[in-house]
Order: sequence, then C-alpha cells, then structure tokens
Amino acid sequence: MSTKCRTKQCRQSRAQPYDPSKTFKSDGGTVDLKYGDSVTGTHASGPVGRDTVTLAGLTMPNQTLAAIDDTDNSAISNGGAGILGLGFPAQSFVQAAAINADFPGNTGTDTFVEQTANYGPLVPRLVMADEIDDPLFAITLQRDTIDVSGEGQITIGQLPEGVDNSSITWVPVRLYDPVDGGLNAPSFAPNEKYPLRWEVDIDAVFLDGKKLAESTQQPDGVKQPSVSALIDTGNSLIRGPTDVVNNILNTVSPAFAANSNAKPTLPCDDGHTLTFQIGGKLFPVDPRDFISQAKTGDAQNCVADNVVTTDPPSLGALFTWNLGDPFLKSNMVVFYYGNLTHPSVDPPRMGFVSLVPQNADALLDDAVEDAQNAGGVFESKLDSAPTSSSLIIEGASESSTSKASAKPTSTAATRGSSSPSSPTTAPSSGIVAAPAESSTPSQTPSSALALAPGAASWRLLSIPTLAFLLSLCIL
Repeated sequence: MSTKCRTKQCRQSRAQPYDPSKTFKSDGGTVDLKYGDSVTGTHASGPVGRDTVTLAGLTMPNQTLAAIDDTDNSAISNGGAGILGLGFPAQSFVQAAAINADFPGNTGTDTFVEQTANYGPLVPRLVMADEIDDPLFAITLQRDTIDVSGEGQITIGQLPEGVDNSSITWVPVRLYDPVDGGLNAPSFAPNEKYPLRWEVDIDAVFLDGKKLAESTQQPDGVKQPSVSALIDTGNSLIRGPTDVVNNILNTVSPAFAANSNAKPTLPCDDGHTLTFQIGGKLFPVDPRDFISQAKTGDAQNCVADNVVTTDPPSLGALFTWNLGDPFLKSNMVVFYYGNLTHPSVDPPRMGFVSLVPQNADALLDDAVEDAQNAGGVFESKLDSAPTSSSLIIEGASESSTSKASAKPTSTAATRGSSSPSSPTTAPSSGIVAAPAESSTPSQTPSSALALAPGAASWRLLSIPTLAFLLSLCIL
C-alpha cells in the first residue's frame, strides 16, 4: 500500500504506507492483481519496481515489488501494510511485469525461469541465494473467536521448534502441464513440469465421520482433473464444489435444508467435524472453526458460514477445494519449494500435522456455555500485527533480535489474500540456477526466520518496515 493509494481501504488502514518517492526504483511496468474467486474477488494495482527489504537483520537488495496505489483488498484493514507473496514464481505477475519491462521483445519462458533469482518473490529468492537452511516455510493460525486458542506463527527456513519431520505427512504438490495453464518448459530444461499453486490431491472428504459423495460439478474448459485442494493463507473460508457444500449445509442446518436461500443456522453447541483425507491420513477442521456467531448477543444459534461454494476447476486453477483459515487454525502446514528451476531434482511438497485435540467437541461446549453466561458474547480477539521476530544464524549460540545484524538477505511480511488467477507468459536471458540435490527438512538451525507467535491469526501479522504490497500470494 503506497502513499498514493486513496481508496476507502487505504484511507481507513492504520498501517504506515510505503512512500515510493524515496527509494523505490520503478521498472516501468504495472500490475493489476485479481484475488479470490468470481463471487468474492478483490484487486490491487500499481507500478512495479525495486527496493531493499529488511527484516530481523536479513536484507534483500533490489527486491521486486508492487507499490499499490489502488486496492479494495481487506488485507490492509487490520494493521498490515500489504501482502507478502509466498507462492511459486510461475504465478508471479509482479515478476512477469518486471521482466517484461526490463527484457522487451523476449518470448518464451527462458528468461522468466532464469531470472527468478533476480526478479522472483522474496522467499524463492532467499531459497535460490541459499540464504535459508531449507527451502520451506511453515504456518499455523490462532483461533481468534468462539474459543480464542492456539498459536499463530510463521517460520521460514526450517521447521518450527519441537516439530519433528517424522510427525509430518508429506504429499507432492500438483505440477501443471502447459495445456492446463502451466508454465511452458524453458529450452534449458525441456522436460520439466512446474508447480503453479500450493495444491495437493484430496483422497476423500468426511462430515462427522461419514464419507461425502464426490462432486459431479463439471470443470470449466479443462478435462476432469483429480480432486485437489488449494491450501490458501489468503482465504478466510473453506470453499468447495456447490453440490458437496450444499450437501454439508443440508445435513447440519434444518433451516438451510428447508430453504436453500436461508442462512445455514444451527445450535452453537451442535458440533460438526469436516475432515479432509490427505496422503492417506485424516486432517479435520475443529468444530470450533466450523461455525460463527449468527447474531451478536445470541450464543444459542450459530451459522455454518465458514464453508461456502466456489468456482469449478478451470485453466490454471484445477483445484476443487480451497482450504483457508479454518483449516489452518486446525492444522499446521509446511510448504516446501524444492528446486525452483528444475522441480524434478527436488520436487515441491506439502506437509500436514493435525492440531485438533481429542476433546474438541467438549471445548466447543465449554465455549458456548461461557458465551451464554457472558450475555451471549463469544470470546474474540483482534489485535494489530505483532512486530517481534527472531533470527537464527548458523553457528550462533543464541537467537539474535530483530535489530541484530546478520548476514544479508531475507525478509517477510503480511499474508496474502487469495492468489491471482493464472500466470502470464514471460520473456528470456540470465543465470540458470544449478539443480540442487533433494533434501530432507532439518531441525538444526542454520539461517532461519521465525516470526514470534502472534495474539491473533497470521492474517494480522505484519512488519511495519515493509509498508508495501509485495508480489504474489500463496497459494
């Protein structure tokens, strides 16, 4: 969000805007990013350029970013100043715009892939510069209403403290063929297939232990893909195919079953568990994350509005489900980039760890009872982004503070809203990153960034010094 943005969302933001008149170096390109789906989409646009980005003692010079001067995105409403893109370079419109501006007349994807180390999103650049121990980040979100609990944290470069690799269920990220909207392979790696999004296959979906029928919804303009889910930090809901979502709501809400135009209301203490089977294991959404309060002052009747319908699979977006905040409050997710120029050498993957306690239903009952005793008011917490963070340096005996000096190159900021639709084709020239051997995430600290647990969910996490909208979202 730049000082030139005068939209309602920018004017109401409490964050310090980024001043492009100071150190911003424009590349001459612009972006118009689209977030969300056809029903709840938002946008952000502005010039593309470069600046130095710093966090926790790590600095990345010449980081490509967009100085947003027009947006209706709510990411800046809660103290954050913008969005940090954690997605794959193949879908970075900011990277594409910068490369197209600096390499006019180029065609194909050679330059786009080769120049990721220089023009790519922040974390992929850290990966390619070997500035972090492992090419990954991990996210958990705090439960900020109904029953405030859990821990919101992002770690970059290594697994969170106390998390062992053996406890994680790892599954491969979907790779996209060009015919499905994927990146065309560059001439120096003609047999490679690249990931577009943080998307994984789904084995099955269950409601209260009963397997749900698969969707019969037809894809839009592509062949019927396997059932998959986008794991999306920029999505505040769980989105799924219309027929399956309506089946869920019909089951849990007599009001919705009687009238599909009615709100899917249900008793607040009527706990339901929506579960996704991934990699052969079950990852439930906590009953406390399935519902919302329907009306202020009423802790008897709630609404199942955290599960909504979404668009069918389409070109560049083959996923059937989009799992956002409710899923991330219930599960820790690890995002492993692997090798960004030669994915076959070290394929991207995602790891999952369930955080739902065995007594989740009882905890919901307790939360409802507490709210009823408090005049129908559920516990809720909405805090501005925390600024504390720690930097772990390889060989160091202690973690340095966010003001400590460290070897240059690294940063992070606020999370994204839903990722922009499909990628643009970019140009050709540059330095090819040599393939790296496949690796297993380590628990040994090297160069890793750990943003301290926040008082609210990750969507509230921002770093005041990064007052801009950066690159693409996750997805």
